[in-house]
Amino acid sequence: MSLFLEVIEFLNDEGNEIVHRIPQDGSAETSLGSQLIVRENQSAVFFRDGRALDTFGPGRHTLTTANLPVLKRVVGAVFGGKSPFRVEVYFVSKRVFTNAKWGTQEPVPFRDKELKMIRIRANGIYSYRVEQPQLFVNKIVGTESITDRDEIENFFKNVIISRLTDFLGETYSTIFDLARDYDELSAGAKSRIDEDFDKYGLNLTDFYIRSITPPPEVQKIIDERTGMGVVGDLDKFTQFQAAKALRDAASQEGGAAGTGVGVGAGIGMGAMIPGMLQKGREQRTTEEKDSGATPSRSCPLCGKPVPDDAKFCPKCGAKLEGSRFCPECGKEIPPDSKFCPGCGKKL
Repeated sequence: MSLFLEVIEFLNDEGNEIVHRIPQDGSAETSLGSQLIVRENQSAVFFRDGRALDTFGPGRHTLTTANLPVLKRVVGAVFGGKSPFRVEVYFVSKRVFTNAKWGTQEPVPFRDKELKMIRIRANGIYSYRVEQPQLFVNKIVGTESITDRDEIENFFKNVIISRLTDFLGETYSTIFDLARDYDELSAGAKSRIDEDFDKYGLNLTDFYIRSITPPPEVQKIIDERTGMGVVGDLDKFTQFQAAKALRDAASQEGGAAGTGVGVGAGIGMGAMIPGMLQKGREQRTTEEKDSGATPSRSCPLCGKPVPDDAKFCPKCGAKLEGSRFCPECGKEIPPDSKFCPGCGKKL
C-alpha cells in the first residue's frame, strides 16, 4: 500500500531521539506543494533514491523546485507542476544530549613505571549535539545503519576508549599521577576525541573522566604498600598486633582455648612472643649500656641479678666474696686476673 504525504512532520515529546526516519521503512510518495514542518532544535534531511537533496531548518516549508532544484527535471506539465515523487525524510534533533556514559568493558593494558605492566579501567560521561545533520545522516545512519541513541553512543564509546588509551600512554607514566590531573586529562582527551566526532557531523560539547583504576587485585597491593608506609616501625607494630590478638582471643566465649580459632591464635602467638621478649631484652641491654648503668651478675644461690661490686646478694643475703665477673661480658674471672679471659678487658 502506497503512503502519500501532504504534511511531513515529527514531534518527539520525550526529546531523547537523535534521528527519526519517515517513513520508518521504504519510502513514501509526496509531491511539490506538500508542506514540511520542522520544529525548533530540529533539522530535516530530504532523501530521494538514496541521495540527500537538501537540509531544512526550523519552520514551515512548501516543497518546490526552488528548494528542491534536483527535482526540476522530473516535474512535467502532465502533472500540472505537482509531479509525485518518492522520498524519505530524516528528522535530526539539534539539542544537546547530556549524561552519555562511556567506560571500558574490559581492562586495557597500561605500562606503569612503578607497577610495570598493569591493566586499568576507566569511565566517565560526555555531552554532544549534531552539528552537521546531512553529514551525520550520511555517515552514521546511511553508512553504519544505526539510528537508536544507545547504538550511536555505543559506537562512539569504542572511539573514546581507543583515543584515551593512546593519550594516556603518550602523556602519563604512572597511574599515581592521574587522580590529581583529571581536569587536565579530560581536556586533553577531549581535544583528541573532537576530531572523530567532527568527521561524523557531531560536536563534543563536554567530556569528563570520573575514574581510572586498576583491577581489584592491583588495588589491594597498592593498599598494602600504602599501609606499610603508615605503619612505620614494623617491629613495634607487630608487638602491638600480637598483644591485640591475645586480648581478642581471651575475650571470646570459652577463652582462647575454647575454640579451634582460639587455639590456633594461641599457638601462633606462642611462637611469636619469645622472639618479641628476646628482642625486648636485647633492646633493654643496649639501652643500659648506652646509659652507663652498672652491669649485674647472678647470685649463685638464688639466681637473682646482683651488682658486680656487691659482696652479698640483696635478695637472699648469700655471701658473694671470692667471685668476680667481667663488667664487659659478665664472665667469671679468677681472683688474681688483670684481664678478662673471655673478652680481654683490662681489669
